[in-house]
Amino acid sequence: MAQTMIYVTTGSRDEALVIARELVNSRLAACANILAGTTSVYHWEGKVCEEEEVSLILKTRDDLVDRLVEKVKDLHSYDCPCVVSLPISSGNPDFLKWIDTETMLKE
Repeated sequence: MAQTMIYVTTGSRDEALVIARELVNSRLAACANILAGTTSVYHWEGKVCEEEEVSLILKTRDDLVDRLVEKVKDLHSYDCPCVVSLPISSGNPDFLKWIDTETMLKE
């Protein structure tokens, strides 16, 4: 199986924790890293904005990306949340296998 990293920005640590816990509990992600202290500068509704955000990095399988993105959108407070997928081209084989194992959905 192929693995992917998902990058998400959130408005607060609490929001990042809610999203991370839900995705890991539902096995849509093997793990989540929450990185506080992100400063984002972006265009929104015709003006340049600067906000403190919290970044969330998730590890999952490629075949779960669409479901994971939809779940993040359902849980997220933003109208248009940043949720992007970055393919993992290589890495520690044991870790990549662990991602596969931890994202096996229990029926």
